[in-house]
Amino acid sequence: MDELRAAIGRYVVLPSEEALTAVTLWVAASHIQPALQHAPRLAVVGPTKGCGKSRVLDVLHETVHKPMMTVNTSPAVVFRVIGEDPPTLLVDEADTIFGPKAGDKEDLRGLLNAGHQRNRPAWRISGPEHKATAFPTFAMAALAGIGDLPDTIMDRAVVLRMQKRKPGERIAPFRSRYSVPELNALRDRLTAWLAPLRSTAEGLVPQMPVEDRAADTWEPLVIVADLAGGHWPSRARAACLAMTRNEVVQDEQTTLKTRLLRDIRRVFEQQGDQEALRSHDLLAALIQDAEAPWAEYGTRGLNAYHLANLLRDFGISPANHRFENGRQAKAYARNQFLDAWARYCPDPVPPAPAAGETVVARRVQGKPLTPPTGTLPIGPPGGPASPRPTR
Repeated sequence: MDELRAAIGRYVVLPSEEALTAVTLWVAASHIQPALQHAPRLAVVGPTKGCGKSRVLDVLHETVHKPMMTVNTSPAVVFRVIGEDPPTLLVDEADTIFGPKAGDKEDLRGLLNAGHQRNRPAWRISGPEHKATAFPTFAMAALAGIGDLPDTIMDRAVVLRMQKRKPGERIAPFRSRYSVPELNALRDRLTAWLAPLRSTAEGLVPQMPVEDRAADTWEPLVIVADLAGGHWPSRARAACLAMTRNEVVQDEQTTLKTRLLRDIRRVFEQQGDQEALRSHDLLAALIQDAEAPWAEYGTRGLNAYHLANLLRDFGISPANHRFENGRQAKAYARNQFLDAWARYCPDPVPPAPAAGETVVARRVQGKPLTPPTGTLPIGPPGGPASPRPTR
């Protein structure tokens, strides 16, 4: 375990010592997958490209149990290779599955959600006789991508928040001719040590420093640490506490950003949905809301820097805008927010009328109801005068 930790640290710069410990334990836990009740995800996320996410997957590919890279693998293939001794799924460019351009990847998304816990099969019609077949989904998975993954994944994951290397931070170049044999040798030693201990691991109920889903996710890592002994049990639990607390802070920040989007939408609505609002006008409106946290944000309340920083992750930034009086000012354009509003704080959909319910037009004060215009179709149902049926 110590050698594995050192080897991983040679090839990637991880955000903390606790993160390095967590990756080491996650790799080792993959070798006792058949004994586990939960298959923790490893979310390798970063704000931009070039943060080392793919390099983490390179190292994992040479050290985990039965690696399976799933960059462009079809869901049908993944369903059929997961069995009693499942592979370890390694998914690069996870935004192709969870992002707005995911397309027809819903099956793979569902598999990754369900596979965190044992006995959550996916049912499909399969074979020449078209029989209902249960496909197992239980498998450990590491997913790398830009930006956070969906909450359903992040909540089931050990999260590595990667950053670009600072000047002076050095790593060893990853070269197949010597890196792969070194890491494969460590993998083989892990297998030789842990495979005979799977039945022992199955009966372990470790003391956990966290509860609920965090305990489900981290229990396999703590089990491996307890099997290793020495300094690993205390190191694993310290990493568990530090990294779960960090995610609590991240969740609070995400919630705050969503609140900011909702409040900005309200300000635009109050201002008649103008094309743009001056930065200082938007700030003033936000701070004046006595029920909002913006007057107490930071040390002196929300300012232009804070506002730009909170909106940066949504791809929103101020720019020079010319207003009706001909004067230019830094402003936020309303159309910049439309995508973020739709994704993170969509308007509630009004309930559809129940079957047979009559929708009554509301009378405008002081005006009679306007009768409907146009003519009704004449002829039998389905005739040429009737609306064309949809397929």
